Amino acid sequence: MRMEDLDGPRVVPGAADDILRTLEALALRWDGEVLYQSRRTSRYEAALECLRDEGHVFPCGCSRKEVLASAPHRGEEGPIYAGTCRNGLPNGREARSWRMRVPHRTIVFCDCLSGECRQCLASEVGDFVLRRADGLFAYQLAVVVDDAESGVTQVVRGADLLSSTPRQIYLYHCLGYPLPCYAHLPLVLTPDGEKVSKRHGAVSLDSSGGGRLIWEALRFLGQVVPEELRRTSPDEILSWGVKYFDGRTVPTYEC
Repeated sequence: MRMEDLDGPRVVPGAADDILRTLEALALRWDGEVLYQSRRTSRYEAALECLRDEGHVFPCGCSRKEVLASAPHRGEEGPIYAGTCRNGLPNGREARSWRMRVPHRTIVFCDCLSGECRQCLASEVGDFVLRRADGLFAYQLAVVVDDAESGVTQVVRGADLLSSTPRQIYLYHCLGYPLPCYAHLPLVLTPDGEKVSKRHGAVSLDSSGGGRLIWEALRFLGQVVPEELRRTSPDEILSWGVKYFDGRTVPTYEC
């Protein structure tokens, strides 16, 4: 179990405890102690140092405003970095962040649900930040280090992170970690096509109806769940899901 609380200023007090209570009420249990990313900065620093030694990263003196102004075009997740500091800091510049130097090649992987996915890091993402100007480590680096050191072999997550996967695969390669397999699930969206989040009024789950909530989640994922299971306990509906879940009926995204 991992709490991804890297961005301290945005962490809501009490949210982690609320998440743990909700998972317990849904009969979802974890092994060992809860891992908090905010307490693992030394591990991310060690990984960044390894990447420095191998020449995979470089210091960048550009502000976000400068990146936006100089970007040749915008990719799926924002402006493509123009490479201003790629070959050394320009005169008068000081390092603000550290960026991953990406190759001009296509990363190809097979998602367990969506099939073959492709992304050219150089043209679609560009050299991406691993350590921000405020000193915080980026999600891309932290999640790779944590998954590898926790022995994660299967990553199942929302389709909003599908476009992040090629960057993470490249980091796995550069750090010499074994690669997990990936499956990206469809998201619950608003009528406007946005991911449902707290800013849309989403609140913590009512744990008293845990079995019904899991039943609805399975139906959302395309599973043909018997109606009578809607009123069972979380343990019972999870047992059914483990036994009968069919990935072939899950709605997929095009890569």
